[in-house]
Amino acid sequence: MNPRHLLAGLALLVSLSEPLFASELSPPVGNESAKANAFFNRVFDEGMARSPMFMAELGIKKDTDKWDDMSETRTLEDFVINVQNLAELKRTINFAALDDPTQISYRLFVSAAERTIEGWKWRYHNYPLNQLSSLPSEAPAFLINYHPIDNVADARAYIARLRGIGLLFDQMLEGVKIREARGIIPPRFVFPLVVDSMKEIISGQPFDSSAKKSAMLEDFEGKVGALKDVDATSKQELLTAARSALTEIVKPAYEKILTVLAAQEKIATDDDGVWKLPDGPAYYAFALREATTTHLTAGEIHQLGLTEVARIHHDIQAIMTKVGFKGDLQAFFKFIKEDPQFYYPTTPEGKAAYMKRATTIIDDMRVRLDEFFITKPNAPLIIKPVEPFREQGAAGAFYEHPSADGSRPGIYYVNTVDMRGLPIFEMETLAHHEAIPGHHMQIAIAQELTSIPKFRMYGGNDAYAEGWALYCEYFPKEFGFYTDPYQDFGRLNDELLRAVRLVVDTGIHEKHWTRAQVVDYFRQNTPNPERDIFTETNRYIVSPAQATSYKIGMLKILELRALAKKELGPAFSLREYHDLVLKNGAVPMDILEENVRTYIAKKKG
Repeated sequence: MNPRHLLAGLALLVSLSEPLFASELSPPVGNESAKANAFFNRVFDEGMARSPMFMAELGIKKDTDKWDDMSETRTLEDFVINVQNLAELKRTINFAALDDPTQISYRLFVSAAERTIEGWKWRYHNYPLNQLSSLPSEAPAFLINYHPIDNVADARAYIARLRGIGLLFDQMLEGVKIREARGIIPPRFVFPLVVDSMKEIISGQPFDSSAKKSAMLEDFEGKVGALKDVDATSKQELLTAARSALTEIVKPAYEKILTVLAAQEKIATDDDGVWKLPDGPAYYAFALREATTTHLTAGEIHQLGLTEVARIHHDIQAIMTKVGFKGDLQAFFKFIKEDPQFYYPTTPEGKAAYMKRATTIIDDMRVRLDEFFITKPNAPLIIKPVEPFREQGAAGAFYEHPSADGSRPGIYYVNTVDMRGLPIFEMETLAHHEAIPGHHMQIAIAQELTSIPKFRMYGGNDAYAEGWALYCEYFPKEFGFYTDPYQDFGRLNDELLRAVRLVVDTGIHEKHWTRAQVVDYFRQNTPNPERDIFTETNRYIVSPAQATSYKIGMLKILELRALAKKELGPAFSLREYHDLVLKNGAVPMDILEENVRTYIAKKKG
C-alpha cells in the first residue's frame, strides 16, 4: 500500500471520527449492545490477525513462521485502520441505546483510539534500541517463551523465524535512522548496556567455538530433543538448519545493529530528559496522561511524590523503633544495605534458596485467597529466573501473562544476576506484587472473563495494572501478613521506591535533573543498592512517565475503597470491592471511579 495514498484520505477519516450525538443516529435495530460487542470483537480479531507475535503470546498457533511487520508502511497502515475503526463505531453504533457495560466498552474503545491519534505525532519520541526493552533482546526471549515446538512443523517455523530476524531488524533500523535524522538518539549511557546485551546473545555456539551454547541454540536443541516420534536423523537435520540460520542470518543482523550503535554513540550526549527532544515538554505531558490516565501535571506529581516520601519515611522510623535500632534514618539505610543477614549470596546455592523461599511465600498467600477474593484465576503460575542473555538490563522481577488457551502459565520472573538486588526483606512484598494477588490475579482473571469484549480482556493501562499490583503489596498488611518487621519494612521500602519515582521521573523530564541528581536523591532517601539505583535511574530515562503510574493508580484504588467503606458502612465487603475492580478488566482511573460510585449507589438501593 502506498503511504501517500493512505495519507491522502487521513484528514477525511479524522473528521469522520468526530463524536456523533445519539440524536443524529437512526433508532437502534435489534440488540444494539450485541451489535457493538460484535464490532469490538471483530476489530480485535482483525488486529490480532495482523500480529503473529501477539497471536503467539495468546497461545494461538497461526503464522508461526512469521514476525510482525514493523515497517514504516505497516505502521501507517495500522494507524489508518485505527482511524477508520473509530469512524465506523461512531457512525454505526447508537451509544444511548447500549446497556451500561457496553457503554463502558464504547468509551474505552473511543478513548484508546483517540489517544492513538493524539500520539501519532509522538511516534518517534522513543528509543527502539535501549537497555530495557529493545527488539534485539526481546526476539530471543520471544522464541524461548512463546514459540513451542510440539512437532517438526513447529521446528521448521522456528527456523523460519530465525531466518526472518534479518528483515525484522532492518525494519527496526529504518525507524532508528528516522529518529537519528530528527535528533532523537539515546543518551550516551545506553550504548554500552545495549552492546553488551547483544554481544551476549551472539556468544557461544554456533557463533563461536566456546564450550557453551548460545541461548537460542540451547532453546532450540532442548525443544527439538524433547520431541517424541521424531527420528534422530530428522532431529539432526533440524539442528543443522537452525545452526545455519543463526550463523548466516542472525549473527550478521546483530552485527549490523552493533555498527549503527557504534556510529550513534559518537554523536550521543549526556542529556537524559525528554525535554531535549523536539517539543519535548508537550510530549512529556502526553506521556504522563497516558501513564496515569489522569490530568495531573508534572509539577503536581512531583509534589505528591515529595509528600509521600516524607510520610513513608515517618512509617519506616516506627519500624526502626520496633526493632530497637539506634541511629537516624540514614544509619538504618546503611545497616539494611550492608548487613549480610538481608541477602542471599550470588551463588547457585543462594539463588536456589531464594527461589525456594519465594515459592513458599506465594503458597502462603494462595491458601488464603478466599478471604479476599470471590473470583480467582484458573491459569497456573510458575516462578522462573531471568535468562542470562537479558539479565544485565532487566528489572529485578517482572511478570509475563499466561496464554489464553491455558497452555502456558503465568510466569513470575526473578532476576538473580546479583542477589544484592533481591534483598530478603523485600521477598514478601515482591511476590505479592508480581505474582499473587498482584499481576497474576489481575491479568489472568481479565483474560478469563467472558462478559467483556476481547480488547478489554487483553488490553489495559499502567495506572490500573501497576496501581493494582502496588495496592496488593499493601492490603495483606491489614490481614496479618508481614509479621516480620523487616518484611514490613520491605513493604514500606517498595512503596517508598514508587513515591521516589514520582519525584525523580518528573525531575529528569520536567525539571532537567541530571543522572547524578537522581542518583543522589536515591542515596539520600532510600536504602537501594547501587546496582538497583543504576538500573532504576536508567529505566526512567528511556521510559518516561511509565514509572509514575504505580503510585497514582494505588492511591486511587485506596481512595475509592475508602469511599465505598464510608458510604456502605457494615454493608461494605472487601471481596466484593476486589471483584468490582477486577471483573471489569483494566480501566482508566476515571472509569474505575464511575464503576465504584455506581456500585455504591446500587448497594444502597
